[in-house]
Amino acid sequence: MQNSFIARNPSVLWFLAALGLFTFGVTILSEATGLGLISTSFVKTLGKTLCLCLIAIAMDVVWGYCGILSLGHFAFFGIGGYAIGMWLMYARTETIVLESLAGQNIPATPQEISDAIGNQIFGVVGSSDFPAIWAFADSLVLQLAMVVLMPGLLALVFGWLAFRSRVTGVYLSILTQAMTLALSLYLFQNDSGLRGNNGLSGLQNIPGFEATPQATISIIFFLASAFALGAGYLFFAWVISGKMGSVVQGIRDNEARVRFLGYQVESYKLFIFTITAIVSGIAGALYYPQAGIINPGEIAPIASIYLAVWVAIGGRGRLYGAVIGAAFVSLLSSWFTGGGAPNVNLGFYTIQWTDWWLVLLGLSFVVVTLYFPKGIGGLFDYLVRKPS
Repeated sequence: MQNSFIARNPSVLWFLAALGLFTFGVTILSEATGLGLISTSFVKTLGKTLCLCLIAIAMDVVWGYCGILSLGHFAFFGIGGYAIGMWLMYARTETIVLESLAGQNIPATPQEISDAIGNQIFGVVGSSDFPAIWAFADSLVLQLAMVVLMPGLLALVFGWLAFRSRVTGVYLSILTQAMTLALSLYLFQNDSGLRGNNGLSGLQNIPGFEATPQATISIIFFLASAFALGAGYLFFAWVISGKMGSVVQGIRDNEARVRFLGYQVESYKLFIFTITAIVSGIAGALYYPQAGIINPGEIAPIASIYLAVWVAIGGRGRLYGAVIGAAFVSLLSSWFTGGGAPNVNLGFYTIQWTDWWLVLLGLSFVVVTLYFPKGIGGLFDYLVRKPS
């Protein structure tokens, strides 16, 4: 019993219990149940926050445990969002087109319907033809598969090329950032097939649920996000425990020694890099239907840098630290940039937090790095281990 998974990872039960209580409380107090103590918009904010916590866990595993500072994981997050967004936009537009053509005396041909859908989606970029990447956009099952396959394949190819060349440290971070920047710049182009700077919009309108109130849809996505976070936490806690966890952390601490001991370092790093990319894609697929829109700006390198800041503030090398950091910064950001924080009038100058939030976030990162290297999560370690 002493060597059981739970005995070696007591934080798992505590986390799952806390997540369960939180999920139950939000569900009961939401507008979907009739109590309305928590607004639908805030339920969406909480659901999106849970998705950000999930990608923060993935980032913590690849950086805090394996030592790979990836500045491209938010690209995988965005790819997952684009993959599900393509189906959402196609299916919603198809419904609208079919309704508009229903009153015609002569039924529209399948080609006419396809052209009308293409014109509705791509007219904003001066086109009406479906690009090749939209070949499976009419199939929910295939697009869900793309949520997993597209981030996983990109990470597998990139990781194989980088790790087999033994690129490490800051050079690897620069490469991941370059990959993210290249993808972002490509998506900004109108001929990328994903509507360029306009991105995909109207994703909150779920096909087949037109008559369902947004309050109900928001709580469904909130529950799905909570389940994904719980499953992701449990999965990664299992991954980093036991022999694999020891090898992965050994790679972080002394890669050369682990290689000398006979372990295939590149294989371990490739597995961690790829599986965290897949989980990031799943998190993105849950996030953007709640956000309602996705555009290339979401994949910009700065987003991945923010992700690293969240993990650092929460405490890297601790799964619960990554969750704390992402939740804390995300909710605080919503409060400061959403007008919740009152402006401060100094007489000679008025501090408007919508303008100063990023400065405050940067200062927080510097302070944590210098004085609290274990982050917020390290405070829990101190309280637990503090002698009585």
